[in-house]
Amino acid sequence: MMIDRFLDYLRFERNMSPLTVQKYEDTLREFESYLHNRDNGLSLDSVDTDLIRDWMESLMDKGNIASTINGKLSALRSFYRFALKRKLVSRDPAHGVVGPKKTKVLPQFLREGEMDRLLDDIDWSDNFKDVRARTILILFYESGLRRAELVGLDVSDIDFDAMLLKVTGKRNKQRIVPFGEELASQLRRYLEVRHQRFGFDNGALFLSDKAQRMNGEQVYRLVKHYLSMVSTLKKRSPHVLRHTFATAMLNNGAGLEVIKDLLGHESVGTTEIYTHATFEQLKRVYNKAHPRA
Repeated sequence: MMIDRFLDYLRFERNMSPLTVQKYEDTLREFESYLHNRDNGLSLDSVDTDLIRDWMESLMDKGNIASTINGKLSALRSFYRFALKRKLVSRDPAHGVVGPKKTKVLPQFLREGEMDRLLDDIDWSDNFKDVRARTILILFYESGLRRAELVGLDVSDIDFDAMLLKVTGKRNKQRIVPFGEELASQLRRYLEVRHQRFGFDNGALFLSDKAQRMNGEQVYRLVKHYLSMVSTLKKRSPHVLRHTFATAMLNNGAGLEVIKDLLGHESVGTTEIYTHATFEQLKRVYNKAHPRA
């Protein structure tokens, strides 16, 4: 009865989607089942904080990851806030319960040798598709752009005289990213074959075979295809190349503040994860190379 009233509240007062309401219901029915299996006398209005912590521990024992458990705990919190406000319970047992800490997933990246093989050892032709693909790969690697940022680039965003890219990032915030001679040369070559194929020099930088702006899915498939040639990483996405850019910069002496600005991060705290990734790589090399490691 309490659960049904809460679900009606989500549907009709909060206007939540059927899928979201179903997720709340699944969690609450699961919790209710846990209570009954533990003690037939237990009910939703007799729960205390320790019971909720025990339930979370049982979820961990079943192999649920921290983000899954925190999602279920969030649903339980919402339920008890509603129940307390409607005077269906006398107190909120979920208030103050802290979920498990999420473990930081270290960013995956390619080693410099793998990037060298990708850009230099593949037999790249001079046709439009190959030149476009190599340009996209180099641009990701030398600028650290997000996929949406690369897709959103226009030809007019390139300043060859100043060797700068104008990038529009999250929430339409713009930043300027410098580039070097190799990328400049590759961009000029791409614009040349682009003009030969389509006959115009403006608009979206990266065009599909049908002269439309490439979308994110097309870029994702392209990157995944080529990264598969040189890497065994499970994840082979444009974001891996963004991580590769940041790690390469850090390994070659760039400071965190500089990398933060180039990546368009709001806080240097976000950028600091690359120091952990680099340290993990150092540990692996040490453990492999040192005779007494």
